[in-house]
Amino acid sequence: MTEPTNPTLAPTGVALAVNNIEVIYNHVVLVLKGVSLVVPAGGIVALLGANGAGKTTTLKAVSNLIRAERGEVTKGSVEFFGERVDLLRPDDLVRRGCIQVMEGRHCFGHLTIEENLLTGAFTRRDGRRAVAAALEEVYAYFPRLKQRRGSLAGYTSGGEQQMCAIGRAMMSKPRMILLDEPSMGLAPQVVEEIFEIVRDLNAKAGVSFLLAEQNTNIALRYAHYGYILENGRIVLDGEASGLRENQDVKEFYLGVSGGDRKSFRDVKHYKRRKRWLA
Repeated sequence: MTEPTNPTLAPTGVALAVNNIEVIYNHVVLVLKGVSLVVPAGGIVALLGANGAGKTTTLKAVSNLIRAERGEVTKGSVEFFGERVDLLRPDDLVRRGCIQVMEGRHCFGHLTIEENLLTGAFTRRDGRRAVAAALEEVYAYFPRLKQRRGSLAGYTSGGEQQMCAIGRAMMSKPRMILLDEPSMGLAPQVVEEIFEIVRDLNAKAGVSFLLAEQNTNIALRYAHYGYILENGRIVLDGEASGLRENQDVKEFYLGVSGGDRKSFRDVKHYKRRKRWLA
């Protein structure tokens, strides 16, 4: 499968189009093999799959951070609101409004929460008053960050650091956020809170999201559309509601058995016969 099939694209427009890209590391290792996906403007799209499937590589190929790890997009193209961007520098893409929130809640531990947030406004050129207004807007979305604004980020909780990372991205006036594994290492209640904030940002601020996530269950509850990656290829895509009801997705990603598997041996035999790999 190389062509996206999202039927909702026509009325909303396209924020991001990844067109049949291949990514190679160190001029040798082929990681992505003809990946295509589309994020509608104002949409939330989930990129799903197991660890090592190529989710993070896809996000870094979009943000152009792949070059910092000796990776390269060798085929295909990436378009952001109709402009080809895979040849740009990462900071150029940030100025155009496409921001990646890295896996692992990367904050500057020796800076306060507020100082971390202000680093997100580094590329802005609209003056201190606009930056101050943006900071208050971030605090409106993340009240807990306002309470901890003077605390060193390295001494805050994992959930607060994730909020700080997303808030820092918001400070750059994004049109799209590439969100990598937002649930990693967080308690279920905190994960719910993070995803509620993502939905709020999408609905109220109009920010588009492409989120890479191993937690398929929660991702498909909040996303509008989803793509499933395996071994560097898109193997399945569709509306989130349809993917939640897909029997293969239930079996392999949601942990819901059809009820007719009697033993681990049967499960292994079934897994060798995934319909999308046939």
